[in-house]
Amino acid sequence: MPESITLGDELAVSAMGFGGMALTPVYGGAVDDAESLATLHHAVDVGVTFLDTANVYGSGDNERLFARLLADRRDEVTLATKFGIVSNPAERAAGRVALRGDAAYVRQCIDESLQRLQTDTVDLYYLHRRDPNVPIEETVGAMAELVTAGKVRHLGLSEVSAADLRAANAVHPIAALQSEWSIWTRDVEAAIAPAAAELGIGLVPFSPLGRGFLAGAVRSTADMGDNDFRRTMPRFTGAALDANQRVVDAVVAVADDDGATPAQVALAWLRHRAEDLGVASVPIPGTRRAARIDENLASLSVTLTPDQVDALGAAGDAVTGARYADMSHVGSSRE
Repeated sequence: MPESITLGDELAVSAMGFGGMALTPVYGGAVDDAESLATLHHAVDVGVTFLDTANVYGSGDNERLFARLLADRRDEVTLATKFGIVSNPAERAAGRVALRGDAAYVRQCIDESLQRLQTDTVDLYYLHRRDPNVPIEETVGAMAELVTAGKVRHLGLSEVSAADLRAANAVHPIAALQSEWSIWTRDVEAAIAPAAAELGIGLVPFSPLGRGFLAGAVRSTADMGDNDFRRTMPRFTGAALDANQRVVDAVVAVADDDGATPAQVALAWLRHRAEDLGVASVPIPGTRRAARIDENLASLSVTLTPDQVDALGAAGDAVTGARYADMSHVGSSRE
């Protein structure tokens, strides 16, 4: 079983987490609920017990799927879910993301999530994206009321700035900040990761394998549907695709030298980088296949040399192209 890591607010979780978004048709392709449920059970079986979902994934179907696991294994799981994105899937696919963080919506969303999850308490409740029209203090204040009411144990934020992180933590202790972070996406290292380290807040990287880039480059696209979503991202078009392929080549070269897989090297690099920055960090890679969970978990046994860490970091510095076609809902938050 993997070791545990303590994030912020004394929240201890498994050293490897699991992001459940791929278990509903977010990335395209058919999804088999029985296989998805088997994947969740396998994660818990091997000790990956920090499980992440959100109310917006599959318009609630992802939380309903999680409920089927929790029915028998709630005490084994550290459960995280999120709220705050209210646009429908078509709007999000077109780059139009509507957000809400008002107190009434906070209270509405937790009750809806608890109903779908068929549980009394969420271990970690995230604000999925900050509503720019609502002070962060109001949103977090309403979230803190959920802790007092026993509906939530710990609070988290996603894709916020260092300033917002400080303001939120002054209202109520923040256990975790979830943000995209990988060898391909390193902007959080400038101000956000240092702020999290200073405040004792853990970082939970999503898309730690590069938002589909590594999956599309060195893994079967069956892992995440047909990967059509990648074609809408500037990183996967034209000259940027060719440039970023060189980063994949650097990861593959280290993997060949170490007898590891490229995914394991990418995850190991992220672990080493978090250690260098002094921040507790637990990634939540997602997959539809149980075998990939085993592969990702084995990255905890991959040790990179300082030269390898530096070489991979230098390669990552050369990444070009935005991670979204429209960065308006996250770009200004990440310094």
